[in-house]
Amino acid sequence: MISYNPKDWWKLIFAFHKSDTFRSLLPGILGVAAYTVVVAYIENDIFHASFKNTTVVHSLVGFVLSMLLVFRTNTAYDRWWEGRRLWGSFVNNSRNLALKLNAFLPHHPEIRKTFKVLITNYILAAKEHLRSGVHVKHLENIGEYDSQFYSKKKHVPNQIMGAIYDEVNTLYQHKQLTGDQLFLINEELRSFTDNIGGCERIKRTPIPFAYSLFLKKVIFLYVFTMPIGFVVEFKYWAAPIVAIVFYIFASIEVLAEEIEDPFGTDANDLPTDTIYETIKANLDEIL
Repeated sequence: MISYNPKDWWKLIFAFHKSDTFRSLLPGILGVAAYTVVVAYIENDIFHASFKNTTVVHSLVGFVLSMLLVFRTNTAYDRWWEGRRLWGSFVNNSRNLALKLNAFLPHHPEIRKTFKVLITNYILAAKEHLRSGVHVKHLENIGEYDSQFYSKKKHVPNQIMGAIYDEVNTLYQHKQLTGDQLFLINEELRSFTDNIGGCERIKRTPIPFAYSLFLKKVIFLYVFTMPIGFVVEFKYWAAPIVAIVFYIFASIEVLAEEIEDPFGTDANDLPTDTIYETIKANLDEIL
């Protein structure tokens, strides 16, 4: 995720970052402009076409298309923001669990270290699980929890959470945790699985195919029929006008596609790497 100053207007206006849709859409923008020039030449210089009120239909359709894009953007942002809330919950629950374990187990540094490693590994595994998959060699080994242990199941976060529950149960059986203390930390333990489940729901439930397909078709038809009417009124100036309209509408759809799956490594995705480092630093300090 990119950190920036939203109040720095001039810098943002003239910035052409690699995440800017202008770069990815540039071939399409040039193609639309060239297509408009060809249509303008055919209509104005060959057929000498003359229509009246040629832009009215596109004005009406443009309003409807704008409403569809607003809904599309809001839906994608809701998914992005829900993902951010879930990862904020990871931060808070990791801190709460570490603080409680630190208070309940003051004379057991090895046990606290085990929990610190397991919780840190869980957050790392959750982050990579939502991307391309977990590489167990990146997880820290401690005691019986080594690469072989983490490789036993496909869902590595579940494997690690099972280990955390086993450690808690062992402490309870050896009376190093009371029933009341077990009840106090259960909410944080449960929240980890709830959070990863919420993230998986976002990642694996894209916008309905029919809606996405329809919106792309409408944008295509709208942009590629614009020159037919606009070149009569605006002549060759219709080329930059149509290109700008294409850039605006297509950019909204491209941005929505990027942020609706917010757990990747794109510039506008959630800063899960930074959040992981924050949690790791907090656990190192507390435990």
